Amino acid sequence: MTHVVVPQALIDRRDPVRLVVSGGGSGGHTFPAVAVVRAARTAFRAHGLELQPFWVGGERGVEAKVAAEEGVPFTAIPTGGTFRGSNRLSRLSSAVGRVPVGVREAVNIVRGIRPHAVLCTGGYASVPVGLAARLCHRPLLVHEQAVRVELANRITMRGAARVALSAEPTMDLLPERLRGRAVVTGNPLRPGLADGDARAAPARLGWDGWTPSLPTVYVTGGSRGARHINELVTAALPELLRYANVFHQAGAEPAGPVPAAVERLPPDLRPRYLARGFVGEELADLLALADVVVSGGGCGTVGELTALGKPSVLVLPARPAGDERRRNAEHLAAHGAARVLVGEEAAPARLVGELALLLTDPLRRSEMSAMARRLGRPGAAAALTNEVLALCAAAS
Repeated sequence: MTHVVVPQALIDRRDPVRLVVSGGGSGGHTFPAVAVVRAARTAFRAHGLELQPFWVGGERGVEAKVAAEEGVPFTAIPTGGTFRGSNRLSRLSSAVGRVPVGVREAVNIVRGIRPHAVLCTGGYASVPVGLAARLCHRPLLVHEQAVRVELANRITMRGAARVALSAEPTMDLLPERLRGRAVVTGNPLRPGLADGDARAAPARLGWDGWTPSLPTVYVTGGSRGARHINELVTAALPELLRYANVFHQAGAEPAGPVPAAVERLPPDLRPRYLARGFVGEELADLLALADVVVSGGGCGTVGELTALGKPSVLVLPARPAGDERRRNAEHLAAHGAARVLVGEEAAPARLVGELALLLTDPLRRSEMSAMARRLGRPGAAAALTNEVLALCAAAS
């Protein structure tokens, strides 16, 4: 296991270390920054040092709430909206008016803080900050969570002193000039996620109908939910609940298919199904309890599944919202670490069949778990933090 090592130059200097972090719009882009801040703070305290983190993010992302929870000062700046969309012209037009303003504000922030290093973890909010780091000549580290580099990171990587990747195949996708600056650290787990207690999960979740003699499936569409997963799973419930408990993180979709599906379930099966909009601190225990995970293949979730060695069925729409989800899914499937259903393949009967193969065959689950764990990097938080601290130590 990799451990955080504070460079001797920082120990000798004794001055507070200033770090600007930027990334957000989703939990997948936010949690790596949280992991670095927490790991660095803990390591610094052991040496009597102080870390002074500052978070710069978007006006409507999840990062403001997360920064407040972590006690990190947060500044919102204008961004280019979303870099995704079916129309390239609309993407560019949405960015043109806001990115320059965001860059100007980010430059003022970076100049005022004079950070020893800047960490960008992706998402459109990180683009102005990454560009500002380059303009202000501050050392920049960019962390990519996906197998294929997303557009925002492709922009900021051009001025990065160091590039941290989550998966080995990404190295071959980088331009030749960036490979010498790149290192594979893995994708940090959310803090505490590896410390779950399966025995405590039913009580913490308030799941009175959980049946100990049956395996458990955890369904998640990510922090925002995913309608295509919700519709698929609710259609499969009557058959699936005959041989499994199902916990369903459905996201904020009160008018979606979940309430109606619960009403249609036979009374004897209904207690085995529990749906929630979100999962908080219980997530570690829930993942420890889960025998198989059904997911949309987001970067954060894939990193967690591999680090924890969880068998999974990844469900993607015919045209995934982001190409990184397809790349993530293909990467895991190629190594036998997941099963993948795309578009019309993702029919209720097919999902039930895929889950049945895993839930009724402990050996098959064990083999998939081992393959997933081989792809995981449980020491990713420490490895990424060490890269950031090395830049801080080298800064003037």
